[in-house]
Amino acid sequence: MNSAILFSTMLLVGTACAGSNPSDDELKEQIIALDTDGWNSWAKNDPTWFVENTTESFVSISSSGVASKAEVVKGVPADCKVSSFSLSDFSFTRLDENAVLLTYIAHQDAMCGTDKAPETVRVAVNYVRRHGRWLEAMYMQSP
Repeated sequence: MNSAILFSTMLLVGTACAGSNPSDDELKEQIIALDTDGWNSWAKNDPTWFVENTTESFVSISSSGVASKAEVVKGVPADCKVSSFSLSDFSFTRLDENAVLLTYIAHQDAMCGTDKAPETVRVAVNYVRRHGRWLEAMYMQSP
């Protein structure tokens, strides 16, 4: 009897965990798509994505320093000439119901002013859900 109860409990827990994975997988794909849209916007020198998809307190951290949302929005139109980019090696962590962390490697061929952008950077991005929408709260990259 005890083993039947234990087995039933394990089965229920396993089913509950298995049931939550597709939800996390779907959210992961949604966040990756959203982040990729941001890269596409940057590559086209179009600040619209950053206006619409970042929090008011958004911060970007890179080897160039720390930038606010306003600074990023202002800089994107003249920022860089991007020939290509690709994103890989994604890792997704749900921090809670309203916050996630996405990490990945970005490969880019870009010139920013007279400087060549690092060809490979490690990226960490924090998204938060506000009023039913996922918005980027923090972006950090390191060569």
